[in-house]
Amino acid sequence: MLETRQRTRWSHGRLGAFRRLCLGRVLHKRCPQCGLGALFSGYARLRERCEACGLVYRRERGAELGSMYLLATVSQLFAALIFFTFAFCTDLGSLGSMLIGLPLVIAFCYLLLPWSMGIWTAVDYLTDVGNREWWADPRP
Repeated sequence: MLETRQRTRWSHGRLGAFRRLCLGRVLHKRCPQCGLGALFSGYARLRERCEACGLVYRRERGAELGSMYLLATVSQLFAALIFFTFAFCTDLGSLGSMLIGLPLVIAFCYLLLPWSMGIWTAVDYLTDVGNREWWADPRP
């Protein structure tokens, strides 16, 4: 027999505070549910589950697709910023701009990758909390 648990009704203010709490946890590379377990086992290597509360970070194949879209969008905005900065604020030619700008954009993408994965893990978790999935009961 399945265990039934009483669902918590979330007021708009409490849900907003919980969202900020989860975002803060993943920005510190911690589990969005409990805040205790590490999110990564290495650089940008997402663990299968939290060692403290058991939350499964990737429950299905392709679960990190949103993370890739998030990273691509932010990276393209950064690349556009670099392009316009070099085009309008420097006297570098096309080759000089590419030689400086391309490594900057690649380094930015590489550095942003773990945070993109963490933010998407939190978005995925918060979506399940909002849908009242039985396994995603929020923890204080």
